Amino acid sequence: MPMVENTTKLTGEEGVPGYVRLVSGFMFPQDDGDRSWIKERLVLMDPISYTYVYNMEGSNVGLDGSVNTLTLLDYGDDSTLVSWSFEINPVVGAKQDDTIDYLGFLYKSCIKRIGRAVENSSSRAQALQ
Repeated sequence: MPMVENTTKLTGEEGVPGYVRLVSGFMFPQDDGDRSWIKERLVLMDPISYTYVYNMEGSNVGLDGSVNTLTLLDYGDDSTLVSWSFEINPVVGAKQDDTIDYLGFLYKSCIKRIGRAVENSSSRAQALQ
């Protein structure tokens, strides 16, 4: 995620359900200009279905209890569809449309970054051949 500055392991083993991390940065603008933070717990990481599910257990942005699911699907023609869905509890004081628009912007920027990482990885692999 481009706006993430730090990711800190809190407990568990990365990639194994139960892993908990603290993510901080400027993902969600704060009125006081401070960094936002989210405590995430990995619920599922399935390499067979290319699915990753995590729960936001705590935050200073009102997304506590939210569940995010990221799945990669073969879209044919050497392309991949990234499906990123989220279930959130209403954020106090926020308009639903504004929340959806911002999360859409945030996740699209993440998906673009994933795409660039895949392209760079493919370019490096081709250069080594």
